[in-house]
Amino acid sequence: MKFAALQIDGRYRQALVHDDLLHPLPPGTDLFELLAARPGEDEVVRRCAAPVALAGQRLLPPVQAGSIRDFITFEQHVEGSFKGSRDPAVVPEWYEIPTFYFTNPYALIGPADPVPMPPGCTVFDFELEVAAIIGTGGRNLRVEEAEGHIAGYSIFNDWSARDLQIHEMRIGLGPAKGKDTASTLGPYLVTPDELEPYRQGDRFDLTMSVSVNGTSIGKDSLANSAWSFPEMVAYASRGTEVRASDLVGSGTCGSGCLVELWGRNGGERVPPPLAIGDTVTMEVTGLGTIENSVIAGDPVHPVPTARRTR
Repeated sequence: MKFAALQIDGRYRQALVHDDLLHPLPPGTDLFELLAARPGEDEVVRRCAAPVALAGQRLLPPVQAGSIRDFITFEQHVEGSFKGSRDPAVVPEWYEIPTFYFTNPYALIGPADPVPMPPGCTVFDFELEVAAIIGTGGRNLRVEEAEGHIAGYSIFNDWSARDLQIHEMRIGLGPAKGKDTASTLGPYLVTPDELEPYRQGDRFDLTMSVSVNGTSIGKDSLANSAWSFPEMVAYASRGTEVRASDLVGSGTCGSGCLVELWGRNGGERVPPPLAIGDTVTMEVTGLGTIENSVIAGDPVHPVPTARRTR
């Protein structure tokens, strides 16, 4: 099944996507409790309100995320991105653990929403990813049980202010404001059974592609990630909890962002950073398409430099 979200009478509502129609779930429905009961699609349709046409609707992120852990699991992306740094070798620690950082769940935007330029940013980038959406909470999960806690999958674009990110990460923390303005999620939550035709062992062979203003930028397969989603979820839950609505991002696929291409070009920014008016389109087999255009963002309100005490 596929689920989307939209506004109805000013309220966030999730809906089953069926035959180019949106079937809104009854108000107050917990989607994750519904999916845990494993109903058939016909049964869900019978519970829903009168359908509305999918075409022309402004879709919202299909879930309201409780937290977002974003991993970095594609070796091609890591290797290319490191080429543009002072130390171009991939650190050995990357091969030892599936590293992630926490990003802002309040910054999620819908699959066709405009994305604002981050305040003070002049080097704006996108990152083509897939997110697993946790449906059943758990703690300290084993890899072999982690997949059963995934409710579905969605396209995820981790928008990145590269100049802000590089500046703040010199301190040894982050990224923070470099990733804080927007992340796209959508257009649907697609349940795992929908993706079974693409299964390769513990992962799915989904083609991932991105273009800017209609010009192809990169393409890869989700199956090329160095860790599977069950492995990522197990690591995310180590010594702590994952809860329903938490997102686990795959990290950027190979050739799925500009900074990797710049690294391979010896630091030359070709293609150029995103500018106001640019449109980024991402497509993933079985998950759909998202398309966001860059608009002007908020102004920078200065914060003073540190008060030195020594």
